[in-house]
Amino acid sequence: MKTLFCFAIGALAFQMGGGPGIPGNTPINKIQIIGSHNSYKRAIDPALYKVFMEKDSGKVKGLAYAHIPIEEQLKMGLNNLEIDCYRDENGGKYAHPKGLEMATGQAPYDPNGEMLRPGYKVFHVPDFDFRTDSYTFAGILQKLRTWSTEHPDHNPVFITLETKGGDAGSGTEDLNVKAMDDLDEELVKNLGKEYLITPDDVRGNYATLEEAVLKGNWPTLNAAKGKYLFVLDDHGAKRATYMKGHPSLKGRILFINAEPGTPEAAVMIRNGSKEPGIKELVQKGYIIRTRADGDTKQARVNDRSYFEAACNSGAQIITTDYYLKSTYFDSPYQIYFEGENKYIRLNPVNNTGNKQ
Repeated sequence: MKTLFCFAIGALAFQMGGGPGIPGNTPINKIQIIGSHNSYKRAIDPALYKVFMEKDSGKVKGLAYAHIPIEEQLKMGLNNLEIDCYRDENGGKYAHPKGLEMATGQAPYDPNGEMLRPGYKVFHVPDFDFRTDSYTFAGILQKLRTWSTEHPDHNPVFITLETKGGDAGSGTEDLNVKAMDDLDEELVKNLGKEYLITPDDVRGNYATLEEAVLKGNWPTLNAAKGKYLFVLDDHGAKRATYMKGHPSLKGRILFINAEPGTPEAAVMIRNGSKEPGIKELVQKGYIIRTRADGDTKQARVNDRSYFEAACNSGAQIITTDYYLKSTYFDSPYQIYFEGENKYIRLNPVNNTGNKQ
């Protein structure tokens, strides 16, 4: 069946950098990549899924997707991942999901007791959508470190990180300054600073991070190979807490979803690919992350318009649940670029001129 594509940019007679036809001296804000949404998410156990469908099929439809292991996604060439994490300072808070009691015959859960250990945990929805590629954030970071050790020349991977919970009455832990410090510490301890592109790296000698970005001070693909750039996909109180005491994100590990015109502005989340203004932000030098689909809606009806809008906007990071076709329903919907480079290409909006 015909698959979704964006028209590839014409072939260039340059030495391969990010892939065939992509120069290694291309700044990382002048590419366009495809990655996965909720990259860690594994399928809800079939027995539990059946119970959910009987109770409320409408709500459950949006959870009808799952991903292959993260290492397999990287092997395919995906250049973006998304991770949700919940603070669990003492360990054990999420070790016994209620969903395990709602249906018999489910696969074993956390056989090695990883959920009992202190540290951030990774899953989608407490009690209900809890199957995951890695129980702990530390575990995912260690997998990424191993991947980079074994593939030192891989393209830079952009990772959006959403800190879940922290709201009053939610039963989740407070996301205070210490919690944010712990998050940075887990990144450095389990991945290593040598594998990270940080705000300090991009800021360089400029007064603010935004000034550096508007002046085009992003690293090139060659300089960024083998590394990861993390973005805190939060706003409001969580974003303010992460920034507290770190003007222009000095000393912080994560970039944030900052507003244009602020000292911290570098990477921005625009989930709606049809939102106005994305192209203008890309042209100014910011890196924008958007989505091709969500909640299985576009995939079920083979609606390609959101992906096409994302491609045309120049948003550098486009996420999808469907780099592979759905195994839950029959649809030809699948996301990749046409041509030899299926998940990375030169940016159609701002790719003129490269660092020498």
